[in-house]
Amino acid sequence: MKKVNIISLGCSKNLVDTELLMKQLETSGYSVEVDGDHSEAEIVVINTCGFIGDAKEESVNTILEQIERKKEGVIERVYVMGCLSQRYHAELAHEIPEVDGYFGKFDWKGVLTALGKDFDEGIKNERHLTTPKHYAYLKISEGCNRGCSYCAIPIMTGEYKSRDFEEIVEEAGLLARQGVKEILVLAQDITYYGIDKYGKNRLAELVDRLSGIPGIEWIKLHYAYPAGFPMELLPVMRERKNVCAYLDIALQHCSDHMLKLMRRGVTKQQTRDLVARIRREVPGIFIRTTLMTGHPGETEEDFRELLEFVEEMRFERLGVFPYSHEEDTYCDKHYRDDVPEDIKRGRAEEIMERQRRISAELNTRLIGQKLNVLIDRVEDEFYVGRSEHDSPEVDPEIFVTSDKKLYPGRFYEVIVTGADDYDLYAEMKII
Repeated sequence: MKKVNIISLGCSKNLVDTELLMKQLETSGYSVEVDGDHSEAEIVVINTCGFIGDAKEESVNTILEQIERKKEGVIERVYVMGCLSQRYHAELAHEIPEVDGYFGKFDWKGVLTALGKDFDEGIKNERHLTTPKHYAYLKISEGCNRGCSYCAIPIMTGEYKSRDFEEIVEEAGLLARQGVKEILVLAQDITYYGIDKYGKNRLAELVDRLSGIPGIEWIKLHYAYPAGFPMELLPVMRERKNVCAYLDIALQHCSDHMLKLMRRGVTKQQTRDLVARIRREVPGIFIRTTLMTGHPGETEEDFRELLEFVEEMRFERLGVFPYSHEEDTYCDKHYRDDVPEDIKRGRAEEIMERQRRISAELNTRLIGQKLNVLIDRVEDEFYVGRSEHDSPEVDPEIFVTSDKKLYPGRFYEVIVTGADDYDLYAEMKII
């Protein structure tokens, strides 16, 4: 039996593609592993990311590493798929011709063809989960129509394309029957779901349907866009108990000057009003957002305004990206990359230092409270889990001690006993 090692880089959306390919390969008779450190696989497939400079560099370096292993006779073949291959197919094929085949983000089925196998339509929505068996990502669309100045994703993925409503529900039901308890709904922009396919926004309807699937105990939503946010989603989030009080919504900036340059389609006041309404209609919600520093034209005044905004809004979860100048974007065609790299990164660090203090204060307030925690794994003397306000990989964790054995994939009520800047400590005592 031939072995295939798939190295999956980049975001969770890429991981879903990896999992779909893994299932197809297994059904075709291959033994498949993902990100094997000391793999003995004869065939390597690299699912690349092309989002920003650092991600592109990681993808290229990974390709070169595997080509070196091929030259040494450790592996037989190397195939490349994903976003970087989608965007730079010709350039990659010219610069690294030793790769046995390049396939884009949407033609990864060509990997099967290259291996002499056919795509099996009968299992098109089935996946080999690489996550712990109790949670899974559920991708509801591809592409993006927003046209933000800095973003290269539409260049790679094309216009927004919603998946079929019933197909998504069917896939979620299949995951639930396999033991998945937490569904992480994701897309580049979940808030546009349905408009292209059905002529109206159907996100709220979709989330409502997903919440009715037996066995699904948590549903979390990633990634929302502030312009055109579907307000009808908020009552569903409030009233459906298994739709978590958690929302990942990328705001990027707050100053009207920068929001206009970024082509975000919202103003500072509209952003404030939206966040206020979300918090009012979904009491206790934790909001995760991402911000950007160093976009062309960002002045010191813009940055100070952003710092004040972070202090004012007190987001429960926050990340920052220094601006990365990407070819063929609106920025590349119309703006000059005029903020020095050290200033971009320095501003990002200053925001994160401000957020660190905010997070520490918010965490301290949780001490003594009871939380429902889903255990992900055992690590040293701790059971490590998350609350409904935390998504895997990107958010803080809760380190639990217990008088009895706890099991990954199960929910437990714990009492928070301590906090640091981001993570919590808790106990579960059996009386």
